[in-house]
Amino acid sequence: MARTASDIVIDADAARIMDVIADFDSYPSWATGVRSAEVTAEGAQRPERVHFVLDASPIKDEYELSYTWQGDEAVSWHLSEKGSMLTAMDGSYELEPADGGTRVTYRLAVEVAVPLLGMLKRKAEKVIIDTALTGLKRRVERDG
Repeated sequence: MARTASDIVIDADAARIMDVIADFDSYPSWATGVRSAEVTAEGAQRPERVHFVLDASPIKDEYELSYTWQGDEAVSWHLSEKGSMLTAMDGSYELEPADGGTRVTYRLAVEVAVPLLGMLKRKAEKVIIDTALTGLKRRVERDG
């Protein structure tokens, strides 16, 4: 599965950004298309499994992701419960110090039940990534 990636610099430290990423209850307020995100398994520090309801027209689906946290440096996830549309998903946020803040790199690879040309799939992944990074930046910087 090829991965699509993009990054953004957020005016906050990595700990603050990871706190927002781990606050799944708030996703519907800033993550475009997420209707609900319910933690189904807690880890020692942060959630390990989360059930999502997605309504990002034309895709509507429910699925569950499993998360692996690496302190405030990175988090990765994979699809642990398939939806009707999503058949595979691997992604990550990687955080590193940058000029005046933190560079957040988002990597994503998605497989859907409907056949898509590679070029269209990568374009869709890029839109998802860029929208998520913009929403994350707004949420972190707005709530300081």
